[in-house]
Amino acid sequence: MSERTKTRHTSTTPGTGYGRISTGNMEAIVGASRRRRSFWQRLLLIGPAFVAGAWQFGPGNLTTAVQAGSGFQYALVWVIVVSTILMIVLTDMSVRLGIKSPVSLISSIKDHLGRGWGVVAGVGVFLITLMFSVGNAVGSGLGLSMLFGGSPVMWTVICTVAVASLLLLRHVYRVIEKVLVTVVALMAIAFVVSAFIASPDWIDTAAGLIPSAPEGSWLLIVALVGTNFSINAAFYTSYGTRERGRTEEEYRDVTMVDTIPGIVAPGIMTALVMMVAAAVLGSTGQAAGTIVELASIFEPLAGQVGSTVFALGFFGAAFSSMTANATAGGTMLSDALGRGPSAGSLAAKIISASILAFGVAVTLTFQSSPVQLIVIAQALTVLIAPVLATLIIVMANRRSLMGEMRNRWWQNALGIVGLVSVLALSIRLVITLTG
Repeated sequence: MSERTKTRHTSTTPGTGYGRISTGNMEAIVGASRRRRSFWQRLLLIGPAFVAGAWQFGPGNLTTAVQAGSGFQYALVWVIVVSTILMIVLTDMSVRLGIKSPVSLISSIKDHLGRGWGVVAGVGVFLITLMFSVGNAVGSGLGLSMLFGGSPVMWTVICTVAVASLLLLRHVYRVIEKVLVTVVALMAIAFVVSAFIASPDWIDTAAGLIPSAPEGSWLLIVALVGTNFSINAAFYTSYGTRERGRTEEEYRDVTMVDTIPGIVAPGIMTALVMMVAAAVLGSTGQAAGTIVELASIFEPLAGQVGSTVFALGFFGAAFSSMTANATAGGTMLSDALGRGPSAGSLAAKIISASILAFGVAVTLTFQSSPVQLIVIAQALTVLIAPVLATLIIVMANRRSLMGEMRNRWWQNALGIVGLVSVLALSIRLVITLTG
């Protein structure tokens, strides 16, 4: 038999050989088919983005949404929609960074941009978590005081101690993740039911999708963006992605079952809260200024026990956000200081404890207007957000790190829109507070 004949019959795999699909490609196709996940297997990918969503949907989110709905009815619904879209874009970048980075995101920033920028990122996240800790501390105390009576400050201290104890557990991320996903799911059900019982004006809601800024609304707009377009929560998603060992092959499924739903869910809940507040309290024309006024949005849902329903949701939002906030701040500042990217490290636990302590200290110092304190604390987070947004976008474009998973042009376009937005709101906030 000639050599030519031997060569011609070398390939025994159907559909392969010269001019057809190569054997290697065929094996890759077959392997991918075998790896195709069932619906239940995809659900196991839920986690990091829902943690970011739980962090995002805290008492500050609830408070600003109720104030926006009660004071300006449906006019600020557009803020939630835009913020949610931009949050998905930044979170997706962070997920891809978590998949591709051989080390943590801050460590990658140090490797690619220099140690100084890594420290800036860690300190920036830490400062934002300090602001969030104020709203979480105030919110947890207010919610528990409505449920059981007693001083809100006392309940703030008790809740803070409980969270600190939780952070001492080993494998803390997995524990926190399960708790927060459950809390977000339960709150979503409550707010969806509330929205339909309150019968909001759907035509006015649609009109609220057109951007506008009524007089006196700028502080609320900034606070809404600070809570819904939470860049530090997006930043932390890369850590959760690495913690769960996500791979490039899982990226599409992760996007569909975790990234998009995990960010859309709190966005929808925030919009529903605003709509319920507009339907129930909007006729007053005054933003709800106390916890009792905030709680009245659930009267159509539960009548006399509406305040109890709200208190449960308010406390759940505060507790879930408090836990994620302290964990994220401790982990990322520890990483920036070269003490390791693990939430279980001694440095991370000490930093997390300092974040919790800061929230309690501010709560003890400013007790006269807790609701307004929450709004201002959320608004202040946008002052640092542009730095973190810039670092995420820059890193997601590093060809040497990201390879084929680096940003596409449209992802960069939306990312820059988000960056310009938070930068403009930072300037507006300074003008509002100083003016």
